[in-house]
Amino acid sequence: MWHYQMNDPAIRLQLDAEDGNARAGVLHTRRGEIETPVFMPVGTAGSVKGIRFEELEDHDLDARIILGNTYHLWLRPGIETIRAGGGLHRFIGWDRALLVRRARNFGRM
Repeated sequence: MWHYQMNDPAIRLQLDAEDGNARAGVLHTRRGEIETPVFMPVGTAGSVKGIRFEELEDHDLDARIILGNTYHLWLRPGIETIRAGGGLHRFIGWDRALLVRRARNFGRM
């Protein structure tokens, strides 16, 4: 396991195998290691619908990362609410990695 130092990059990709355009490896983040390819549940407005985080963390699913969308988070619950809740990880109660992407036109609003 890779242990982060303060000057290390937030994300590091370790490429383990290639076959044509297919790749397998490990994504190292400050919140843990994620083997790829990976099952990545999608969280809308800070939660994955229809399943509890305990189930996502259970041995059977063992989801290491969830995907969010900044536009949805901006709409609801809103930036100030997330800040008041201590940041997104604390606000939603997820200790593992998050991949949060922005909506295509969000930056132009």
